[in-house]
Amino acid sequence: MAQYVSRSGLVAPISGSTIWRWLHDDAIRPWQHRTWIFPRDPDFALKAGRILDLYARLWSGQALRDDEFVISADEKTSIQARSRRHATRTCQPGRPMRIEHEYRRCGAWAYLAALDVHHARVLGRCELKNGIAPFDRLVDQVMTRPPYDEARRVFWIVDNGSGHRGQRAVARLQSRYPRLVLVHGPVHASWLNQIEIYFSIVQRKVLTPNDFSSLEAVAERLLEFQSYYESIAKPFEWKFTRQDLAQLLSKLHPAAA
Repeated sequence: MAQYVSRSGLVAPISGSTIWRWLHDDAIRPWQHRTWIFPRDPDFALKAGRILDLYARLWSGQALRDDEFVISADEKTSIQARSRRHATRTCQPGRPMRIEHEYRRCGAWAYLAALDVHHARVLGRCELKNGIAPFDRLVDQVMTRPPYDEARRVFWIVDNGSGHRGQRAVARLQSRYPRLVLVHGPVHASWLNQIEIYFSIVQRKVLTPNDFSSLEAVAERLLEFQSYYESIAKPFEWKFTRQDLAQLLSKLHPAAA
């Protein structure tokens, strides 16, 4: 850029650092960027609105009863067990833990979890892969235990993954559990699914640093943390509402607003 400006004859020779300083001071920073996905689902507002209603304990304009529950579920895939090539050195006064950079791969889990968003209960399991059968086993794990086994309705908020995609998944699960209501979010809207907040906690508190001798050690830590989390957790303070959704969509589609 400095060479271009100098060749244009607009100013005297100028350095790259000066150009950088001008752009930085004027908040124009072409060396920075962010990626994003524009919401292209034609039913984005409808699908997102239903999820936000459920978080507010509403369905079709009616308040949920005490024996109706809202589950947020998904899979966290490719959780590797990395066995370090040198033993980890524990932290000491003035020195952090030291983790060997090189490791051996000991396999990977898919961690499937279901979060009761209003009661902060978590049920999960480790599977060698994700898909229809592993997800159905998670559903069985939840729907066969109290209070969900006798609930009036249990709403399951899911994305469009292969294990629970489309109307076939709706029909399959409702044939086994008539009280189960599968609620799909819009495509590319994982930020609406509260289970992703729990997965973020798991990533920071359980899986970092990744230093496991075996797959069994990964599963043991995940399930132990799951039990511990239930004993201390409270429901997430979800504050994004239908009004916030409308404002967001109006920014993306100003002509429609």
